[in-house]
Amino acid sequence: MKPVLLVTGASRGIGAATARLAASRGYAVCINYRRSTPQAEALAADITASGGEAMLHQADVGNEVEVLAMFRAIDAKLGRITALVNNAGILETQMRVEDMDADRLARTLQANVIGSFLCAREAVRRMSTKHGGTGGAIVNVSSMAARLGSPNEYVDYAASKGAIDSFTIGLAREVAAEGIRVNAVRPGLIYTDIHGAGGEPGRVDRLKDSLPLQRGGQPEEVAAAILWLLSDEASYSTGTFIDVSGGR
Repeated sequence: MKPVLLVTGASRGIGAATARLAASRGYAVCINYRRSTPQAEALAADITASGGEAMLHQADVGNEVEVLAMFRAIDAKLGRITALVNNAGILETQMRVEDMDADRLARTLQANVIGSFLCAREAVRRMSTKHGGTGGAIVNVSSMAARLGSPNEYVDYAASKGAIDSFTIGLAREVAAEGIRVNAVRPGLIYTDIHGAGGEPGRVDRLKDSLPLQRGGQPEEVAAAILWLLSDEASYSTGTFIDVSGGR
């Protein structure tokens, strides 16, 4: 039986790179997406054409009803989940905290924090030896923003990723004795579409020279770290973080 992996927010960027790499390494992959149907369908087609196994499921991870339906669909089509990558997240237009309203904050926390909790909850219910599972691995996609704060740009996003860091540590300790490892990656300046959502598509190029490596990162470089944390090579790692940030 193939290991079964759910990647949330997998239609593009880090999520797509992770799904593609995982499929090439023998995972049956559920590609979750919210809006980007053409990109998700193209990714699934690429994986299938390369001999991999993938299914698509459209769901908003911040919506509990939709998350429950997604996990039921995975159960029916791929079997019991053994790996989860909590990658889905949103970023809103750059602004200072003094200009942020409650609706913006609620959207950010719903997608970035509550969505990760809901998906992890359903994964634990299936992976945990306490519930008859055989164990598994969860990787949360945090951000270097959790450590840097993103002043004048995205303090709300940074705070949501700080919550993910705390969530990673707490959940790792909670389920370690039940066969589940929980770790996180903290990407830095990576060439993805998320910067456009914040109003500055060229943000990586503006800031890359300030990094020790003097370049932006690629989604595939983050995906490689994620796949290592999911793998048996990381069998003694839980509650830990890999910064994929060019030395920042």
